[in-house]
Amino acid sequence: MSVREDHWKEGGVFFCSFTCYKWLPLFERADMYDWIHDWFRRLHAEHNRLIGYVIMPNHLHMLLLVPEGTSVNKLLAEGKRFMAYAIRKRLEAGGHEDLLAVMAEGVRNGDAARGQKYRAFETSSDIKECWSETFLHQKLEYMHANPVSGKWSLAEDPALYPYSSAAFYERNAEPMVPLLHVSEL
Repeated sequence: MSVREDHWKEGGVFFCSFTCYKWLPLFERADMYDWIHDWFRRLHAEHNRLIGYVIMPNHLHMLLLVPEGTSVNKLLAEGKRFMAYAIRKRLEAGGHEDLLAVMAEGVRNGDAARGQKYRAFETSSDIKECWSETFLHQKLEYMHANPVSGKWSLAEDPALYPYSSAAFYERNAEPMVPLLHVSEL
């Protein structure tokens, strides 16, 4: 999933994904769902618009409308940096020494020299600009199907998975975070 590519274009609609280090279930084990929802609210306060999302135990997908003058790379980098601190603190508080040990092994020499002690995420994020309505809908359906597909089986129906915007789209449910409906683009 991870692709090392810089997206310096400012403004637009982007499908963004990032993964926890070694696909560890860090979001689940550190119970990061509330923190991520708060991050989505901060993005909204900074004039970004979340169109859809799903938070999985070890990765996240989102569709984000970024205003002109804003770098999607910078938004994700800053979010992941602060999220990594929160993950570490929550894992330490929960006594998850097993996960912290794996995360410590992942720190590269250059990062360790700059003081990094744990690696929470895979190096790069997958960021794709949404050029067409078809592509946008495809990504929205893909992310909403994630919790019910393959190995996950986290819910019987996408709209029943609580860490997703699927219920907003499928059942007109009140969203947990501010969302811009895809039809409003």
